[in-house]
Amino acid sequence: MSSTASGADLASFTHDRLGMFIHFGLYALAGRHEWVQNFERIAPEDYLRYFEHFDPDLFDAADWARRCKRAGMRYAVLTTKHHEGFCLWDTEFTDYKITNTPFGRDLVAEFVAAFRAEGIKIGFYHSLLDWHHPDFTIDGHHPLRDRPDVAELNAGRDMARYREYLHRQVRELLTGYGEICYLFYDFSYPAHLQPAIWGNKTTADWAGEELLAMTRELQPGIVVNDRLGIPGDLVTPEQYQPAEPMRQAGRPDGELVAWEACQTINGSWGYFRDNTLFKTPEMLVRMLVDGVSKGGNLLFNIGPTGRGNFDPVSAQILAELGEWMDLHARSVIGAGPSDFVAPVDARYTQRGNRLYLHLFAWPFEYVHLPGLAGRVAYAQLLNDASEIAMSTIDPDAPAHNVSMGGLPAGTLTLKLPIRQPAVAVPVVELFLT
Repeated sequence: MSSTASGADLASFTHDRLGMFIHFGLYALAGRHEWVQNFERIAPEDYLRYFEHFDPDLFDAADWARRCKRAGMRYAVLTTKHHEGFCLWDTEFTDYKITNTPFGRDLVAEFVAAFRAEGIKIGFYHSLLDWHHPDFTIDGHHPLRDRPDVAELNAGRDMARYREYLHRQVRELLTGYGEICYLFYDFSYPAHLQPAIWGNKTTADWAGEELLAMTRELQPGIVVNDRLGIPGDLVTPEQYQPAEPMRQAGRPDGELVAWEACQTINGSWGYFRDNTLFKTPEMLVRMLVDGVSKGGNLLFNIGPTGRGNFDPVSAQILAELGEWMDLHARSVIGAGPSDFVAPVDARYTQRGNRLYLHLFAWPFEYVHLPGLAGRVAYAQLLNDASEIAMSTIDPDAPAHNVSMGGLPAGTLTLKLPIRQPAVAVPVVELFLT
């Protein structure tokens, strides 16, 4: 199968809309960002202190899975290996793995079993970088990049041997854990990107075409992202919300593509003890709704602590996201963009003949919906299914004293309660004729 022949189940992927990203590794013990080895230029031999003390005794895969499901998430993506090179499964190709730590268990196997038992689809993240492997050449991202003897250190390294290691591990992951629905590779950094990274690496360094072909051969329905340096099944904006539906470079006539925004809870992917810049549940709901209104998914990240549990703030935010999803999931799960233009401070999503008006700002009593006069059979607040009154105002009638007027022809007016419902983002469900 060629790398361009994708049998990816994108329909299922885009239907699900909301997933959990889990970044977990040795960096959780440092508790100061998953790139701590890079940021602090920690040599691999010094970084081993985290390997020697890694024992997440509070890890409970079933608890992770329950929290994911309660938050309304339909798929989950675990870091099998991050840039540090540490492997969360019992790989046969390196000793730098979780079964050689005090923890001693295959965490990937436990994750897969628990999440699958909750009906959550399984995704893997796998780093193309590896700051531990002796054949991965030192470059501008590597923790040893500032060593005066970097040329000598690189002299004995062989990326061909590293590529073989990378491909063997991917094959191991894709044949050892049943159906894998999503593979999030991370990441290529070609020379033209700014800021430029010396010793940059891209598709050729990973043999990306071969790796993608193998991925699809081993898991025919798998969805693969775009970070091998070649087009995948979707694009992955990170830490920003696209201003409009996304298009991929090289697609004919600006063709729209599937996309997924990956977002952190507080700016760090891995556990960061002293980072308190947590997003509010309301902000997360807005990000989810905004993305779905533009045809995208949201992959929302949690970084478990060094003991393997979710910190209390993250757990509470997840729970509050779940409270909103309990009442409003059908406005995002299985939904997508609408051709109707939403009013200011609002977003539309649509599922079949149901149009969902998400109100980012609660208006005073009335909201006006252009183009919907005569198009809506019934309206209700989604949180409690309470009816919303509708009217169409004569476009020729002037506004006067207590009478509204001056609205464009075709405008539908909804009369809302004075007080906003006690939910993060209120939603009106409109049944189209």
